[in-house]
Amino acid sequence: MANGKPDLIGNWNFNAMNWRYGNRRCDPTQQEGCTRALNQTMDFEFEAPSRFGPNRPLYKPEFWDKVQQLDMWTNKEDPVMTCQPLGIPRHGPPRRIVQSANDVIFFYTQYADGGGGAGEYRIIPTDGRMHNPQKAIEATYMGYTVGRWEGDTLVLDSISFVDTTWLARGGFFHSDQMHVIEKLTRQGNQIKYEVTVEDPEVLVEPWVMTPRTLTLNPNPEAGLLPERGNCEVYETKNISTQIRH
Repeated sequence: MANGKPDLIGNWNFNAMNWRYGNRRCDPTQQEGCTRALNQTMDFEFEAPSRFGPNRPLYKPEFWDKVQQLDMWTNKEDPVMTCQPLGIPRHGPPRRIVQSANDVIFFYTQYADGGGGAGEYRIIPTDGRMHNPQKAIEATYMGYTVGRWEGDTLVLDSISFVDTTWLARGGFFHSDQMHVIEKLTRQGNQIKYEVTVEDPEVLVEPWVMTPRTLTLNPNPEAGLLPERGNCEVYETKNISTQIRH
């Protein structure tokens, strides 16, 4: 950029999560090597990396019962089931970045982790300002974010989140004291995206998420945002199974 900072402008594809950490369940009557096509009632317990993968948030002992209860009823309790935004950090990296000397705008993709609407965005100052303790900040899904440059890395510091979103599938809730640090470092036509979640109210230690790699998409159609999709809330009181989505 003209101010000497790395240029993050562009449409970015990112590596999807590996949904095949575990093995699906098959009953004795199914064919050998059964697939999702043969059994649509698979419990996502055995595939979702947030549950089964190697990197999960570590909760204080008194909160594990709550995590397990939320996960058992994820098809009722997961915020995506009532059309809530995924929030940060669950929504993941931005799909498109617009940048000026003093701010960045992040546009997010639709259907990230089973939720999220096209057209969700964040406008973040990057002039090095700190959080203003005198400013009345309303808690939001995306948080109150300020940005600064540390060398060639853009560091985003977010506080003031609602406590109704999850960190990931699996009942991984957080408190309203959650603090999120995101780091974006451009390396050629890629951006390394790193996230650290602090929540001393419920977590034993900060959760350092597995870094993700964003790759520049040169397709001129890639950054065109579709019309915002609709989300429909179905009746939740009649849910009778605990099969996880």
